[in-house]
Amino acid sequence: MTAKIAYDEVEVGTELPARDFPVTRATLVRYAGASGDFNPIHWNEKFAKEVGLPDVIAHGMFTMAEAIRVVTDWTGDPAAVVEYGVRFTKPVVVPNDETGALIEVSAKVAAKLDDNRVRVDLTAMSAGQKVLGMSRAVVRLA
Repeated sequence: MTAKIAYDEVEVGTELPARDFPVTRATLVRYAGASGDFNPIHWNEKFAKEVGLPDVIAHGMFTMAEAIRVVTDWTGDPAAVVEYGVRFTKPVVVPNDETGALIEVSAKVAAKLDDNRVRVDLTAMSAGQKVLGMSRAVVRLA
């Protein structure tokens, strides 16, 4: 696969389509099984509160993975992402109800680089708080 977005058609400031990602306790259980990360802060409310968290929280890597989907959906090719990094700034708190939490992700092209690459800066929010800082991806476009 190759990116479906052409480098020459993208400008600094181009906004990628924003997405919202719902997260429930069931989502966390499925992710724990797939990742092998069964840390009780991700599924046991009593334990999470005992260690000082407000409630069960989403896995950081899950949050990071959901955020980059905005970029991979935009490019049409997950392999177009050549670098990706974030800082975890706040946890995504997932209440035990039918609604759970919502991760709201927006992104825009911040710089055009050489070799058909662009830097995309992402913003990930949950419950009005920025949950990822310095969230950046370098993507090779067509």
